Amino acid sequence: MNDRILTEDTLLGGRVRLFQPRDGYRAAIDPVLLAAAVPARAGQSVLDVGSGTGAAALCLAARVPGVALTGIERDLESLALARRSAEANGVTAEWIEGDVLAPPAGFLARQFDHVLSNPPYRSAERGQRSPNAARAAAHSIGDAGFDAWLAFCAARVRGKGTLSLVLPAGELSRAIAAIEPRLGGLTILPLWPKQGAEASRVILQARRGGRAPSRVLPGLVLHAGDGCYTEAAENVLRHAAPL
Repeated sequence: MNDRILTEDTLLGGRVRLFQPRDGYRAAIDPVLLAAAVPARAGQSVLDVGSGTGAAALCLAARVPGVALTGIERDLESLALARRSAEANGVTAEWIEGDVLAPPAGFLARQFDHVLSNPPYRSAERGQRSPNAARAAAHSIGDAGFDAWLAFCAARVRGKGTLSLVLPAGELSRAIAAIEPRLGGLTILPLWPKQGAEASRVILQARRGGRAPSRVLPGLVLHAGDGCYTEAAENVLRHAAPL
């Protein structure tokens, strides 16, 4: 990491300071939207699976002070940056080195009130891989690996807790097939790039012990006709409003 150029960026209108590499995977709006969807309260435990440099976890901590944060991430450089960013934000969190597909000993016994993840989704065989190794690693996983990742996430949710995911819309059916046998009460929140466009991303949430029928929520339009964020999107992305 000493050889990489870092940037210090801000999220949530400056509420969150985030250190990340200039080249490689960089947090955009997905982790901010994901954090806004988690119905956590102060004192509850939260696990960020594949936490990267900590963007989603730190956005959640800024919105809901007092949550007990844990992040699990296999990339040591990302973990080091997450720790640095947490310290810069005055956030106490537990950052664990570990591969979700081969978890560290003892971690499988742990459960949390809320679990969130922005999982890798593209099979190595499908689509174009980024020439940047860090970006490719952040997005690439085989079909079996994707299912195993979501099974790991679902198993970490304790009774009445939630799992929240941000996904490309094209991965929604795969995600539902992996989660529905394990959790219930699924809700889908579409994220539309602009009014009248197809949803490019969705937020999928499920609950341990949930029995309600699956629901599709009204969703969020991200950009107005002039390309600027809509007022509703600004409230979430800049002003830490919940989804």
